[in-house]
Amino acid sequence: MTISAATVKELRERTGAGFMDCKRALEESDGDLEKAAAVLRERGLAAAARKSGREAREGLITSYIHPGGRLGALVEVNCETDFVARNEEFQRLSRDLAMQVAGLAPQYVSVASIPAEITAARRAEFLADEAVARKPEHVREQIVAGQLAKWHRQVVLVEQPFRDTEMTVRELINERIALLGENVVVRRFVRYALGEDL
Repeated sequence: MTISAATVKELRERTGAGFMDCKRALEESDGDLEKAAAVLRERGLAAAARKSGREAREGLITSYIHPGGRLGALVEVNCETDFVARNEEFQRLSRDLAMQVAGLAPQYVSVASIPAEITAARRAEFLADEAVARKPEHVREQIVAGQLAKWHRQVVLVEQPFRDTEMTVRELINERIALLGENVVVRRFVRYALGEDL
């Protein structure tokens, strides 16, 4: 099947993948843009998984101040090289993450960064709920695991939904890893709200 340059260009604009990668994905999917985008996403996520163990020491500290100056955030996002740190896609990701922190007020970067005693206290709180206590033992653990996952989506940055999308922040970061070709890590963040903790 012959793939037109316009079709390849459209897929490239949609996904940010390289020209030849887009062409191969379109050939594999018989010219279907949606299927080709899915193929590229799967390849990118596999590549992101391979890169996740690499050290990321370069990057940016990005700020976001909400209009009116009553809310703001600082986020440190790391990558492997200063070349990628200067890349427009990486800078856009850093800004998006700072806005995410300001808007949704996560407390932790990842599930692993939650102190064990806080997780244990939350688990005990869920188990102590009367509705859960009445359930059979094997069902209680499933309910508590579901409640912990829901809590993680509220307080953990990488587990939160990204803005008004179905995508999580982790999936957004993995897409950028695939696009940029380097590991990307959110190292830390801080959020400020005027008058908070007074």
